[in-house]
Amino acid sequence: MQVLITGGAGFLGQRLAQALLDAGSLSLAGADERPISSLVLTDLVAPAPPLMDDARVSFVAGELNAVLTLKPSLVSEADLIVHLAAAVSGDCEADLDLGLHSNLDATLALLQAARRGDKCPVFVYASSVAVFGAMPGLPLPPTIEDNTLPAPQSSYGIQKFTGEQLVADFTRRGLVDGRNVRLMTVAVRSGKPNGAASGFLSGMVREPLAGLRCTVPVPPEIRVALATPTNTIAGLMCAVQSTARQWGPRTAVNLPALSTTVGEIAAALERAAGAQAVQLLDWTSDARIESIVGGWPSRFHAQRAHDLGLRADSSVDALLQDYLATVRRTQ
Repeated sequence: MQVLITGGAGFLGQRLAQALLDAGSLSLAGADERPISSLVLTDLVAPAPPLMDDARVSFVAGELNAVLTLKPSLVSEADLIVHLAAAVSGDCEADLDLGLHSNLDATLALLQAARRGDKCPVFVYASSVAVFGAMPGLPLPPTIEDNTLPAPQSSYGIQKFTGEQLVADFTRRGLVDGRNVRLMTVAVRSGKPNGAASGFLSGMVREPLAGLRCTVPVPPEIRVALATPTNTIAGLMCAVQSTARQWGPRTAVNLPALSTTVGEIAAALERAAGAQAVQLLDWTSDARIESIVGGWPSRFHAQRAHDLGLRADSSVDALLQDYLATVRRTQ
């Protein structure tokens, strides 16, 4: 079996790649289990050495649109495509053309390359909770259900929702076997900060635990929906392996989320690392970030995900413990 992961050197891309390598073989879309013979990662920068030490792994560097133009066979030969590559929320809001090129053009080009091959690959698309939002005359419901109408209020959210519709249409036509997965804000992410509007939700744990200061641009009462990297990878692996009947309609599956507040994250940090850690948080309001993050939904009833065996994280303390366990493994 040949696998392609776009954004494969990113935080989730590397974790998903390692999970696939550790599994060794897959029951792709519920079919008979087959060994993974080739795992191709594409990204702007190379992944960490442990992944590249595996003989099954190869890496193609470059911006995704350019890679697809130069090496379309990477897609046409793949049995499984996991599309994680994207410009993040804050960057898309600051630069419309960047988001259109990285999130819309690249997704369509990837689907077009897949349809030109002889296979009908399983195509897992990482969408986002940012597809939901409130607008005048259409407020957010208290809880997002599986059939809640998306109404994105950011360029990133609009681009992600458009990508969902493209994947659904190519699936309807039998060109790919698409699985749209709406990811919650992933916390706690290791590594360096990125341009995501929600990036501070990881930074306010990661940086103080490393003895560094972190700016928190929203008030403590802002409520958010979070998932650990572990549960996020479990959701992606479920999309890879579920049968079409198990997965259900072509509309996206909302992954389970822990609903909490920014203040509760700070309180959990204090429980884990003491008052000195919380003192490294600088509560400095940023209206732009607050508008984006505060406009996202924070409570979900993810029945489809629940029926697939997926569960939300139990508490903010569990999120911190998941991160600390990851740090210990990499030390």
